[in-house]
Amino acid sequence: MKGYILTFLISMVPLVELRGGVPYGIIMGIPWQKALPLCMIANMIPVPFIFFFARKVLIWGSDKKYTRRFFTFCLEKGQHGGEKLKAKAGRGIYVALLLFVGIPVPGTGAWTGTLAASMLDLDFKKSVIAVLLGVLLAGAIMTVLSLLGVTAFT
Repeated sequence: MKGYILTFLISMVPLVELRGGVPYGIIMGIPWQKALPLCMIANMIPVPFIFFFARKVLIWGSDKKYTRRFFTFCLEKGQHGGEKLKAKAGRGIYVALLLFVGIPVPGTGAWTGTLAASMLDLDFKKSVIAVLLGVLLAGAIMTVLSLLGVTAFT
């Protein structure tokens, strides 16, 4: 049970997300058929909160003494990521959002993608669908890579 809980929690952590949760779960002996949906659910739980509240909290904290640097960094990262995504994607912004979330490289993922969607004032429902499909893509990639890595050492 401890492995399931830790896998779930790891998948909720920003920057790590299910990119860390899936391999951890598989290494802990959780079958991939259980690890993948567990990690996807955990990765998606923060999405509505990020979409509706993160920008407001970051703006509020960007002028506070102890949070200024970190909150400003997050705002700039979200704004930069959003503008870059918008410039490249044009009218295919939701497909670009899906790919941004789905390609498991550092700095991408549900947290950053949702923050970018919020910063760009994209439609909530379409953004959540794009992020969910991106999480599924990232989860599939990480599952395959984890299984290849785990079986290569056994």
